[in-house]
Amino acid sequence: MQFQYLIDKVNSADFEEHPFSHVQIKNFLSDGHFQQIVAASEIAISGFSSDQQLFAALFDKGYKIIEFPGCITDREVYLRWHRDKDSKVNYTNTACEGFGVTLRLVAQQSSIISDLSAFMASKEFQASLAAKFGIEFDSVTYDTGIQKYLDGYEISPHPDTRNKALTYMVNINPNAHSEKHGHHTHYLKFREEFNYVQAYWEGHPKEDRCWVPWTWCESQKVQRENNSIVIFAPRNNTIHAVKASYNHLDGQRTQMYGNLWHREVQATPGPEWENFVIKPSPPKLTLAGKVKSLVPREVKALIKAKGVPDVNVMAGRVRRS
Repeated sequence: MQFQYLIDKVNSADFEEHPFSHVQIKNFLSDGHFQQIVAASEIAISGFSSDQQLFAALFDKGYKIIEFPGCITDREVYLRWHRDKDSKVNYTNTACEGFGVTLRLVAQQSSIISDLSAFMASKEFQASLAAKFGIEFDSVTYDTGIQKYLDGYEISPHPDTRNKALTYMVNINPNAHSEKHGHHTHYLKFREEFNYVQAYWEGHPKEDRCWVPWTWCESQKVQRENNSIVIFAPRNNTIHAVKASYNHLDGQRTQMYGNLWHREVQATPGPEWENFVIKPSPPKLTLAGKVKSLVPREVKALIKAKGVPDVNVMAGRVRRS
């Protein structure tokens, strides 16, 4: 198995604890393999003058649009939206400002990509990921694949559903300048004033976690490096997000992507982010305000018309008596 060394890298990798426990391995694939992969016809898709041309090429190279968080599956709706990004239509989540399209490679055409896809889907590789995080492999299922995410793709800060046991992402972007592009995964933590949301998740382990607005969090790390993998087991603090804004005609955000899923459902639906908004308490009324609030609207109008002293003045007299 020509990719066996990737399992060895996973097994020997150290854990990083900032901003949460995860494994990151730079230069994950050997240089020779990486160069072959990003040059493969299924990956190096670029040089188009329109979105229509791009979609035609992606379909020709074996990709199909899939359902994916932060995305829609209607190509025509996406094309209309992408022509006019000022549109405020929201199709995914109220914590997001945009949306995109995700495509998964379902028909490999080159031997290197075929071999890589077979390795990613192998029980041996998936079991090594589970073992690294102390997950019982027989208790999970898995999905994996090579995916491209078009401009506009957005998934706001979230720690992942409790039904997910593990996730991993390997950057295999074909554009030589991809590290400078605005389509990378952010790893975040809550701003201090919103730590109560994480505390709620800690105290309600049977309720699922939600996406939250970007303004509630601070980015701590961005996975810009090409040929790098990040692996983590979702917890209440594993907050990550993406907001893609880039020219996908010259090369798309491309990843080897996969998850392990608990066989047994771990949680029921929990509160959405709107339920966590703390509304300010109404100001306390002064004595004058309390007296004024008791006066019917019609009486206030009559008082004003006849020039009778304002109720605030009257309330002041009551207070002094």
